[in-house]
Amino acid sequence: MLLLAYLLGIVVGLSLTAPPGPVNSIISSESMKSKMHGMSVGAGAMTADAIFFLIVYMFGAFIPAFIIHVLYLTGAALLFYISYSVLRSRASTRTRRGNFMVGLSIGITNPFQILWWITVGLFFIRSFHVASIAGLFTGIIIWIVSFPFVMNRYARRFEPYIRAFSFIVLVSFAVYLLVSGMVYLIH
Repeated sequence: MLLLAYLLGIVVGLSLTAPPGPVNSIISSESMKSKMHGMSVGAGAMTADAIFFLIVYMFGAFIPAFIIHVLYLTGAALLFYISYSVLRSRASTRTRRGNFMVGLSIGITNPFQILWWITVGLFFIRSFHVASIAGLFTGIIIWIVSFPFVMNRYARRFEPYIRAFSFIVLVSFAVYLLVSGMVYLIH
């Protein structure tokens, strides 16, 4: 039963991290510089997941909706800035520590990550064994190590296209966040 819970956690961890989104856009862009730069972005985003896990575990049902919508607006501003930076620069000048902070910033303001933890994560924590949480973070680690490796090794010749794709994804998420935050403020 513990092994099954752990494996379920790995699958859920991969499903949480693998879809295209702002973090994976930055990971792919930074992986062009080095695998470690891409991994540091992923490690920052995983730190955000760990923070959300602790918050949901301890305070689950007490997070007010207005805080989530303030994070939407903050996240939109951050994503607009990052998308502009991705498009503007040829190569990143951020350090691995800087990339960690970018991953953490995106993760901590990403409404999809927030909502996942408040909804699915809360259910996951309450419904499954602690081994599933260990599996979840194992799945995240598998992704943040393997994805930058693949991007660094095989995608260098496609760098301009990856940069353009990253820009489009980041701007799309930024617009979505901005609209979501503004809708809440209007109502």
